[in-house]
Amino acid sequence: MKKLLSLFCAMALLSGCSSFGSDGGLFGGSECESREARDFMENAEANVFFAFDSSALSMDATEVVETQVKWLKKHDNVDVVVQGYCDERGTREYNLALGERRANAVKQYMVSQGIDANRISIISYGKEKPFVLGNNEEAWAQNRRAVTVISSVK
Repeated sequence: MKKLLSLFCAMALLSGCSSFGSDGGLFGGSECESREARDFMENAEANVFFAFDSSALSMDATEVVETQVKWLKKHDNVDVVVQGYCDERGTREYNLALGERRANAVKQYMVSQGIDANRISIISYGKEKPFVLGNNEEAWAQNRRAVTVISSVK
């Protein structure tokens, strides 16, 4: 199960790289392959999962964000983007707002633990980019998440 979760995390981080173009976006091809991005994938968990219709961090979610905080404290030359996602239920507008609240919950926790807010950007994709396709609770649970990805290395 842990290997499967690690694979999902790696895929999510790499999908973050492809989400931003070489048109001056947050990733410029080579940074996605940087030592820092690989190190983050190996030493921090990228996916923070949420309960239905919630942006509150559970105990499990807090533990995941703690792995990110620990990593970010060791790599103060790295900035991140926290991407918020939702399952397919609800309107586009509602899910964009919920995804933003989820991403912001992760950011606010990081800031409360000493990470400079200027190092963390947020974006919401709402229900527009599901991680798992399916019309059931198992798929929906995997799509209710915030994903932290490397945005730049100074």
